[in-house]
Amino acid sequence: MTRTGWIVAVLGITSVLPGCTSTSNGSVAGGQSSTASTVATASRAASAPGSRFRDCPDCPEMVVVPPGEFAMGFDGGEPQRYEGPVRRVRIGYAFAVGRTEVTNAQYRRFVERSGHRTTDAGCEVPTPDRRALVALPGTSWADPGYGRPIRDDEPVACVRWSDAKAYVSWLSGVTGRRYRLLTEAEWEYAARAGTAGQHTWADEKDACRTANVFDRASARGGVSTTYAPADCDDGFATVAPVGSLAPNAFGLHDMIGNVWEWIEDCYEMPYSATPADGSAQLTRGCERRGSRGGGWRSVISRQTPTFRGRDPEALTSQIFGFRIARDL
Repeated sequence: MTRTGWIVAVLGITSVLPGCTSTSNGSVAGGQSSTASTVATASRAASAPGSRFRDCPDCPEMVVVPPGEFAMGFDGGEPQRYEGPVRRVRIGYAFAVGRTEVTNAQYRRFVERSGHRTTDAGCEVPTPDRRALVALPGTSWADPGYGRPIRDDEPVACVRWSDAKAYVSWLSGVTGRRYRLLTEAEWEYAARAGTAGQHTWADEKDACRTANVFDRASARGGVSTTYAPADCDDGFATVAPVGSLAPNAFGLHDMIGNVWEWIEDCYEMPYSATPADGSAQLTRGCERRGSRGGGWRSVISRQTPTFRGRDPEALTSQIFGFRIARDL
């Protein structure tokens, strides 16, 4: 046997990509077609919208998102947090998006194999009265202050923007593929998955079908906030294992809720000369980076595809994680 590629599953079919195992005569083990033709077939499959693949056995699973055009933003928002003006954005290329947020297990492998060191300043958690956030000594991505051990299949949290950037850089080096954070336009396009307007659901009672938000389950589980829970029940008082709820139309889980997701862009309000082609805005407002999607203890009004978080790169929060993209 010679090693020529990793075996990955694409749309339920096992395909051979560069780096997986083949027989010594060049044909794929199991009586399939030759390595060259199978690689070509796998390459085409991995670029088809909705295709799912991994570049290595313990890499995040990716989903191919098709090109498209959409109305980005919302003509409204909180005071000093305008989400518009609404503008047309055309993403003229397919790209791959993590099917879920990056998990604790995936991040742990990165830390162990790369030697990456994160801040020891502590992770921001709510004060007892829930009116402020403070850095709690001893907390980190390995212990976000949940009061219990983390689970491997939960989204990693308490990571800075620079930690997320270090992860995608490492993964790119490991796989030879270009992994990165999503741009703000790509994120909203992927989160909307063909929906229009400010929300991805018809009404609040439907929110918990796809999003782990602060809801009746949170209140029942003892999570205390200064705002009322959403009028639905997702079954999770706090953070949920990734993929626990229904995916959106692109096959992506937890785009709204669970943990906030760092994106590539610098934060500018309102949108002005921000690119309308899906690329990132990296010239204005770079003292803050964008974050999107809401989290398990965020108020329901922020759990939309248009709400724009704006946070310092060094923020380390109990409800901040990230999702990745890959060029095709």
